[in-house]
Amino acid sequence: MAESLTSLTAGMPIPWGGTNVARVTEQLAAAFTPGDSLIVVQHSGELLHIDAASADVAANAVAAADEAFAAMGSVSDDQITHFYDAFADAIADDATFAPIADANNRDVDSARDRGRSATRLILDDTMRQGMVDGLRGWAQASSGRGNVVGTVPHDDWRVELVADGLGVIGFVFEGRPNVFADATGVLRGGNTVVFRIGSDALGTAKAIVAHALAPALEEAGLPAGAASLVASPSHAAGLAMMADPRLALAVARGSGEATTRLGAVARQAGNAVSLHGTGGAWIVAGEDAGADDLAAAVYHSLDRKVCNTLNTLCIHASRAGDLVPVALDALERAGTRRGVNSKLHVLEASADAVPVAWFETTAPISRAAGDAVEPRAELIAEDCLGEEWEWENSPEITLAVVDSVDEAIEWFNRYSPRFAVSLISNDPAAHADFFARIDAPFVGNGFTRWVDGQYALDKPELGLSNWQSGRLFGRGGILSGDSAHTIRTRAIQENPDIGR
Repeated sequence: MAESLTSLTAGMPIPWGGTNVARVTEQLAAAFTPGDSLIVVQHSGELLHIDAASADVAANAVAAADEAFAAMGSVSDDQITHFYDAFADAIADDATFAPIADANNRDVDSARDRGRSATRLILDDTMRQGMVDGLRGWAQASSGRGNVVGTVPHDDWRVELVADGLGVIGFVFEGRPNVFADATGVLRGGNTVVFRIGSDALGTAKAIVAHALAPALEEAGLPAGAASLVASPSHAAGLAMMADPRLALAVARGSGEATTRLGAVARQAGNAVSLHGTGGAWIVAGEDAGADDLAAAVYHSLDRKVCNTLNTLCIHASRAGDLVPVALDALERAGTRRGVNSKLHVLEASADAVPVAWFETTAPISRAAGDAVEPRAELIAEDCLGEEWEWENSPEITLAVVDSVDEAIEWFNRYSPRFAVSLISNDPAAHADFFARIDAPFVGNGFTRWVDGQYALDKPELGLSNWQSGRLFGRGGILSGDSAHTIRTRAIQENPDIGR
């Protein structure tokens, strides 16, 4: 009979990965109390403490979504459309939105007081309109559930392959309030959703639920748990949610180590995973790259910091003399457009390609905690080529001079998050070879900011996936509403007297 873990002692050995051992720290041992749980990340040995209160909040939210999914089969597509329209109307209505705006202002002020970045947290008019537009898009999207996607005929009977809802979709988001419009997109196909948002935006999230989301569910006659918020600021609550085997799909949107950890926890629980983690796009300028083409690609890829913003620029050595100044001018213009200075990181071996003044000049660079006086350019090692620069307001990129496009491809496949990349070249054969060899889900020939489900595919987007953990099974890097479905198989007999 299995025993319950009720306490930990400092130094206690915890096996992981089959042959490795992690040791419980004094801090973990002191914090662990009866009712808490411990998750051991099997690829790293990290010990994750899930306190009982956080686990309960997550479990209750998942339970509500799971119960709601059982009722979604009786909900009509028209009711779901009504929900999106009502949700959009609530966000668009100034009186309804006022308490949401107040909550967001408090969240932004709190984040800034703590030296946290507020760039993605601000629910301004543009983000608000984007939420409304996204919800209207989901209202107009086709459901897909019940569609017969294939038929196999037999004598006197047939087999139909039928699309249907997948189940409970779990989301863990960074602190962008507009993610609510994204997350509720899974309802379009008959799914339900449970989500946790970053603690910086939790007040805004609660206000959206109270004043817009919950009333819209009720007005449309959808089960209350169809969209459930894990209303806890604790990271442990997000981990507990991702570890719940009742999820049909676990989606983590964010960046870096936190997203990797969430994905690992979900996989260990047996949940299918879609990770929308570290971003940062690359541009490679080939030997025949046009100067104007490169300038336009760099400039238009730096309008703001999101996952598909230009992060690393590789320029062919034979063209460094004329293309590096063009790229640096585009970088500076991108900063001027935002009223700030820009920041450059240069591969150590490429230092000679950049004017000395860039390294010797200091300037205020806009950071989350305020302006910081820094050198305009700094050197980095080769193994830092894939580091994503999470800039606040000052555009920030890495520049590397490469001996060939082949070298750029090798570096991208080795160091980058394998996300988005563009080749600037006029040679169709070079583009074909580049596409065949570069390991990225999103490949283009110009600016990188095209990577977006709504913008590129005219589909409401749930998120973007990179290939850091390998290529995605059965779908592309854009997770949209029609991605979150299952295929059920139905047999229909015209003749009841059939046997094998």
